[in-house]
Amino acid sequence: MAFSLTELLPRQSGSKNTIRAQWDALSRLPGGKLLFSKLVGQFAPYTGTIGAVVEDVRVGYARVALADRRAVRNHLQCVHAVALVNLAELTGNLALAYSLPDDARFIVAGLSIEYKKKARGALTAISEPEVPTSSERREIPIVVSIRNIDGDEVAVATLRSLVGPKK
Repeated sequence: MAFSLTELLPRQSGSKNTIRAQWDALSRLPGGKLLFSKLVGQFAPYTGTIGAVVEDVRVGYARVALADRRAVRNHLQCVHAVALVNLAELTGNLALAYSLPDDARFIVAGLSIEYKKKARGALTAISEPEVPTSSERREIPIVVSIRNIDGDEVAVATLRSLVGPKK
């Protein structure tokens, strides 16, 4: 019997924070974090191409892991710059989306990234953005640090995210 990952999720009204509801429902289940990660990739197919796994999301925080594998490497045998940008955007977006009030939404208006050293091996991206307390229109800078297994920062990205009320 075939089914979609979306069928596993509780139905949400348009006034709820869907990311928060989905993470809270799935992350507690065995295999739920991996399922949530695949679900994010289903809703945002390009994001899903790197195969990142969401490890933790809470108000003002997200941590996402990326395994070093051939599909994300460049010709220098390190993680490709675009895979790092994708990882940074995913991590920052999850940290912000989870933290938003139910009546708010956001969009990334700009992104910059600094590559500090070759990214090799397993990577972890962490973001700890400011937590918006209302859906008031404003721009929030979201910093994402990407580190290798030794704890060395290989890249740091800043997303310029515009927060505003849901229409």
